[in-house]
Amino acid sequence: MLLTIDVGNTNITLGVYDEGILGPHWRLATAHERMPDEYGLQIVGLMAHAQLTPADLTGICMASVVPPLTRIVSEACKTYLGLEPLIVDAGVKTGVRIRYEDPRAVGADRIVDAAAVQRLYGGPACVVDFGTGTTFDAISAEGDYLGGAIAPGINIGAEALFQRTAKLPRVDVQKPPSVIGRNTVHAVQSGLFFGYVAMVEGMVARFRNELGPSMKVIATGGLAEIVARETPVIQIIAPWLTLDGLKIIWEMNQVPV
Repeated sequence: MLLTIDVGNTNITLGVYDEGILGPHWRLATAHERMPDEYGLQIVGLMAHAQLTPADLTGICMASVVPPLTRIVSEACKTYLGLEPLIVDAGVKTGVRIRYEDPRAVGADRIVDAAAVQRLYGGPACVVDFGTGTTFDAISAEGDYLGGAIAPGINIGAEALFQRTAKLPRVDVQKPPSVIGRNTVHAVQSGLFFGYVAMVEGMVARFRNELGPSMKVIATGGLAEIVARETPVIQIIAPWLTLDGLKIIWEMNQVPV
């Protein structure tokens, strides 16, 4: 069994693959102050709840965009799971040619997503990732990572409105009863929710102008399903795309016996 770990700024997602099939998977809040022992015990506890033990694992593959946590989670894996994770970084085979001006500046999760799209769906494609930031990544017909766009995530927008205004309340990000809000909460929810839907539609149209009419649109991240229900431009919902990409990269980097 393979344990995959994606360390993001807001969430850490984990999933166990058994013979290539995603089994138990979890989404946790990223806690920067936790120590390796805390993360190790939490992972072991999650596995135990799924009736798994560290002895069931044969490997760990990890991507991280939070450098301080990369070492902490890696140490937790070595101490509590008895395995050193393969960390997606320079020198690791991904099968993805990076056409960014500075390849080292691309987040590991974006390259992992590109590897998954290349293998599972093919290009050209636009990956919309609803995370801490809302990112749009362009994958060419040949499977190359071309670049993309980065916007603030919808939850960042909600928090900024609350903190930088005197009278607007903090609201849960969800679809309001109508586009025209009849009270302040619904008005804020409408601006956030439908505003992000409109942004996705506009950005996808602009990406399609550059990548061509055959471009696929793949949504991932925590809000993928919610936003996809409101727009026809999202064709594929893959909430665990990054974990799939980690599995693919792990397989690529195994030396045949």
